[in-house]
Amino acid sequence: MTTKLAIQNLKCDGCATTIREKLSKIAGITTVTILLDKSVLTISHTDEVAPAVIKSKLAALGYPALSERNDLLTKAKSYISCATGKMSKA
Repeated sequence: MTTKLAIQNLKCDGCATTIREKLSKIAGITTVTILLDKSVLTISHTDEVAPAVIKSKLAALGYPALSERNDLLTKAKSYISCATGKMSKA
């Protein structure tokens, strides 16, 4: 199964690294492909992984789906996730 999502707050490779690392830890997710310039994710996963689980994890990291609320707290979470991703690449 494949889920494609447009997300908010995706700024750089640090963000992408965090998203890949965190989503890959969810049992049943096999690949995460990120198009930075379009802020679009394509996630391959088993049928057992509900798209709502993926959206929830992304929102918790600060990258809500395009249709979801993006308040100041969510944006702050994305900056923390971004910095974490940059540090893990070093």
